[in-house]
Amino acid sequence: MNVFVTGAAGFIGGSIATGLVRAGHTVTGLVRSTEQADELSALGITPVIGTLDDSALLAEQARAADAVINAASSDHRGAVEALLNALRGSNKVFLHTSGSSIVGDASGGKSSDVIYYEDSLPEPTVDKAARVAIDNLILAAAKDGVNSAVICNTLIYGHSLGVKRDSVQLPRLLKQARKSGVVRHVGTGQNIWSNVHIEDVVSLYLLALSKNVPGTFYFVESGEASFIDMTTAIAEALKLGEPQDWPLKDAEAEWGYEMANYGLGSNSRVRGKHARELLGWAPKRTSVVEWIRDEMV
Repeated sequence: MNVFVTGAAGFIGGSIATGLVRAGHTVTGLVRSTEQADELSALGITPVIGTLDDSALLAEQARAADAVINAASSDHRGAVEALLNALRGSNKVFLHTSGSSIVGDASGGKSSDVIYYEDSLPEPTVDKAARVAIDNLILAAAKDGVNSAVICNTLIYGHSLGVKRDSVQLPRLLKQARKSGVVRHVGTGQNIWSNVHIEDVVSLYLLALSKNVPGTFYFVESGEASFIDMTTAIAEALKLGEPQDWPLKDAEAEWGYEMANYGLGSNSRVRGKHARELLGWAPKRTSVVEWIRDEMV
């Protein structure tokens, strides 16, 4: 297939684009600079320079492609509308990348027993309402001749397949630990996130290109872990002392409101049946703690 990928210079999008090329697909990737374009060209990906605000460019690329994967931003409504408008009535595949912070509880590092399922999602928090509205817009496009899906990733770990980029959450913990000599987590670190290895993420996108059921929402997870378990593994890997609790206000000063409250300080416990049952997805990596100890550093 000829696939157009936004965010092709990022961790998720770059890994997906590289995986598509390795699987024999032709890939065009949206990037923001000539430097990023050179990176993609070296990986066999045809670069297109532009931004998510370039609606005409997005529409042009979507019409020229057999399928579109939006991996640039979960929150840019204008880009999503431009892509959907271009794809309407075509029955082409449109895979949109979302994130499971949509069910995050901003607990400040406290644990939760609540687990969410694909067919019973909660009302979003004020902070996440706009993202959920975009997800719903994409799912509804299935009624307008778009083979659409929302792929809602959990905490992603592993090393990038293509471009040299870091994932969002664990590298921030690692960077802070190396800078300060102390591994820290938000609050007591009892909060739990579902997680998945990047190679398994890529395999799911590849399956969805040919097997997606229009209008499907997929949680992407193959296990879960508390942050204290993950920071303990980081401390062991770096040969540092026991991880330390960090007040939320200090975590916000280091990582910002969004990352401290949702990315690192919330619970996001989900279960994904759709990928396994509808796509035949079978993740191979199931232990983020094992990966941290053996491969992260």
